[in-house]
Amino acid sequence: MSSSTHIPTRPERQSEAAKSAVAGGVTAITRNARMSAAKGRPLARACRGLKAADALKIVEFSPKKAAQILRQTILSAIANAKNNHGVSEPGEMFVKICVFDESVRVRRFWPTARGSAHPIARRLCHCKVVLTQAK
Repeated sequence: MSSSTHIPTRPERQSEAAKSAVAGGVTAITRNARMSAAKGRPLARACRGLKAADALKIVEFSPKKAAQILRQTILSAIANAKNNHGVSEPGEMFVKICVFDESVRVRRFWPTARGSAHPIARRLCHCKVVLTQAK
C-alpha cells in the first residue's frame, strides 16, 4: 500500500462565503452548562429580537445563573462575527435565535432506607445564540 494518502485541507475563506454566513447568521453555542434548561428559557425569551448590545445589558443586570451562561454565549457570538466574518459593528446585530436546549442528564442515586435508592438526575443544557444583520 502507498503511504502517500491525501489529507484534505480546510478551504481558504473568501469574502463571498463570509457574507453568506453573516446573512444566514453568526452562531455561538455553549454546551453542557450545569443548569436546567427550564431556568434559562425565560431569560432567553427576553433577549430574542433585541440588538446584541441591548441583550447584553439585560443579561448583565439579571441575578440568575442563566444570565452568566447567556452573557458568555452572546459575547462569543459577537467575537465570532467580528473575527470570523469581518463584521465591523457586531453589537448592532440582532439576536435572531436565543434558546436553552436540554443536554444529557448525569444520573446519580441517593441511598435510602432498607437498601433501596432514589434516582437523581442532574440536568445540563446547551445555550445557542444566532446573530443576524436584519431584524
